[in-house]
Amino acid sequence: MKPLPRCPWSLSDPLYTVYHDREWGVPVHDDRKLFEMLILEGAQAGLSWIIILKKRDAYRKAFDSFDARKISQYPRGKVKALLKNPGIVRNRLKIVAAVTNAKAFLAVQKEFGSFDHYIWQFVGGKPIINHPKSMKQVPVTSPESDALSKDLKKRGFRFVGSTICYAFMQAVGMVDDHVTWCFRRAHKRLR
Repeated sequence: MKPLPRCPWSLSDPLYTVYHDREWGVPVHDDRKLFEMLILEGAQAGLSWIIILKKRDAYRKAFDSFDARKISQYPRGKVKALLKNPGIVRNRLKIVAAVTNAKAFLAVQKEFGSFDHYIWQFVGGKPIINHPKSMKQVPVTSPESDALSKDLKKRGFRFVGSTICYAFMQAVGMVDDHVTWCFRRAHKRLR
C-alpha cells in the first residue's frame, strides 16, 4: 500500500507523523488545550519541536494538566522543583514564564469570556488557509502573528514572539500550512 502524502517535516520521526496526522492544523477551541499549546510553543523556543513532543506527557504531569488556575498560584518552591524535573526543559525563564502566562491567560479569560474567543479574533474567527506547494513557501511569521505577539506582550505574556505565535497558530489550526498535496489539507481531512 502506498503511504499517504504528508508534509515532509512529519516524516523524520514517528511522533512527528502522529502529531501531523492528528493535531497540526486542526482548529482548537478548548481553552485548556490552547493554553497547553501556548506554553509548549514557548518552551520550544530555541529547540526542536520533537524535543517538546517527547516531553509533552511529562509537561502535562509537571504542570497539573495545564490548569491555568493552579499554575498561576505556583509558589517559588514549585518553580524550584520544576527546575529539577528532567522530564521538562529546565530553563528558569521558561518555567517562570509559564506561571506569568497562566496569570495573563486568566485575565484574558475574564475579559473576553474565554481565551478561545480572544485568540481567534486575530484570524477573523476562521482558519487562514495557505497554499504552499513546498515547505519553503511556509512563512515563519505573518501580519496576524505579529499582531497577536504584540497584543499578548502588552497583556503580560512572555515567550510569545511573532515566530512562536505563528507556530502556535499553526499548531491550533488558526493557520493551515499543510502543503497542497498533503492528505491533511483542510478540505481533505480525515476525522
